[in-house]
Parts: sequence; structure tokens; C-alpha cells
Amino acid sequence: MADTAKVLEFWLNEVGPRGWYVADPAVDDEIRSRFLTLWQEAEAGDHGHWTSGPRGALAYLILTDQFPRNMFRDEARAFATDGRARAAADAAIAAGHDTAIAEPERQFFYLPFMHSEDIADQDRCIALIAAGLPASGAGNRRHAEAHREVIARFGRFPYRNAALGRATTAAEAGFLAAGGYGAILRELDQSHA
Repeated sequence: MADTAKVLEFWLNEVGPRGWYVADPAVDDEIRSRFLTLWQEAEAGDHGHWTSGPRGALAYLILTDQFPRNMFRDEARAFATDGRARAAADAAIAAGHDTAIAEPERQFFYLPFMHSEDIADQDRCIALIAAGLPASGAGNRRHAEAHREVIARFGRFPYRNAALGRATTAAEAGFLAAGGYGAILRELDQSHA
């Protein structure tokens, strides 16, 4: 089985939508065991050729944007290939690869922008989800709006500070103490009610 097929089979079928956003040490260990070498190769600049078609691009985005968040929780390496993922997502979307992939898997073309600490990427993510995920995007849009709100307030994600060796400001510390991201979600839910 080709590497792209292995990535897709594992993430889309073995883990599946119910497990995509659950912090599960067993899944993290499995990803590390199966895909660490592939990720290291991608970090070094390999596997860019995967992005020439929709399914390969999807596999590359999962490898460079999703897997490191599992493999390296609370470490700087969790974000080490974010730039590669964003560039690949940008090119894949320009080529129309995202629209060739069904929902909800299509979301992985948009998440590199949600994970960015750039407000323009955040705005783009919200627009992409609104246009590209008509059937399954409500939950993703909620999270995209919450990510954007954090970036609008702080210019970065304060919950990454420790992993990235950044000093936390007093405002960020207050935000984290008050519930951080979860508090933002509750605020958005109340404002939309």
C-alpha cells in the first residue's frame, strides 16, 4: 500500500471522525509508531509530490498539519510543519483539489489556516469553511470563529506559549485562567443564541 493510502486509511477509517479531535494517548502513540518517519521526511522537504492530486494532497495535509499535533502534544514540534501545510493547502485549493474530496474529509484542506497565528489566514479559514463545507461545516465554523477570536485578541494562541518558549502576558494568563479556548466557545455560543 502506498504511503498516501496508509495515511488516509489510518486517519479516515481507523481513527475516523469520532477520534479526530480527541486527545487519546493510544492514538498519539500509534501515529508516532506508524508515521513519525514519514513526517520527518516531510519536515525535511520530501513528499511534496503527493500534492499533485486531491487524495495525495489530503494525505500530505493530514501528515503535516494533523499528525504532528498528535505526535508532539505540548511540544514545539507540533507546529514545525505548519508552514508546509499552509503552502500545500493554498496550492491544493487553487487547483480545486479540496472540492474533489467529500465532506467531512474536505475540512483538512482548511484547517492549516485555522491553525495559523495570522488573522488573514483566520478570515480565510472562515470563508473557506462557509463555502466549502455546506453539509458538515457548522461545528468547524464555530471552531474557526473561536480560533479567529483568540488571534484577534492576542495575535497568537496563548496556549502554545509554553511549548514555544514564549512569555505569557498578564492578559493571556487571565484568559487561560478563565477557561481559555473553552471560554471563547461559550462566549460565541451565547452571542449566537
